[in-house]
Amino acid sequence: MQAPRHYAAFDIDGTLIRWQLYHAIADELARRGHLDGIQYQAVRDARIAWKQRQHQTSFNQYEQTLINLIDAAISGIAVADLMAASEAVIKEYKDQVYTFTRDLITDLRAKGYLLFIVSASQSEIVKLLAEYYEFDDYRGSDYQTKDGFYTGQKLLLRSEQKPLAIEQLIVKHGASREGSIAVGDSEGDIPMLASVEQPIAFNPTQELFEHAQSQGWKVVVERKSVIYQLSPGETGAYQLS
Repeated sequence: MQAPRHYAAFDIDGTLIRWQLYHAIADELARRGHLDGIQYQAVRDARIAWKQRQHQTSFNQYEQTLINLIDAAISGIAVADLMAASEAVIKEYKDQVYTFTRDLITDLRAKGYLLFIVSASQSEIVKLLAEYYEFDDYRGSDYQTKDGFYTGQKLLLRSEQKPLAIEQLIVKHGASREGSIAVGDSEGDIPMLASVEQPIAFNPTQELFEHAQSQGWKVVVERKSVIYQLSPGETGAYQLS
């Protein structure tokens, strides 16, 4: 009987992909005329406020503005239209990835790990990325459909639900929790990271960095062509490793 395989779970937005697929989908839907122009301008204004770092909560405000727009617009969009937009986004962004996570995926696959994506992005686009990078399985947010159109109802994969999603994948694939790994970049990934033996906070937000430091988690920062791997020392301060 074959021994259970180890597993690694990856967030993808800002962790594997250098941008946010959820945001890229909004841009693509707007380009294709599926989003209200005035509302989309509010999203663009919020994005500029974030890029200018006008205040500490500017990214959260931008993201919430975007989510509200998508939630309002998704009702009545044809499944085929969202799939076409998703395919266009994947074509553009699939290779715009971080070196650390791309190479980690390759290394863990060679070691026999089961590879999972666990993301709040739409399952349609998560599935496409999972297929491209040959992940073993995935979980994303599901939007209900009827007669080929989205109803506007959704089952969002929230941060606190990520451990349950991973548990379902463990059971489905008969994976071993021993040596388990997870990689995430924001405070929304804390529950997922806390559920594994080897959490990695990658390019963390301030909130995630502070939590990682309090828990003694590994931190990895990739800037340009340099990757900094930080491990907690005896005093709790991080040291280059």
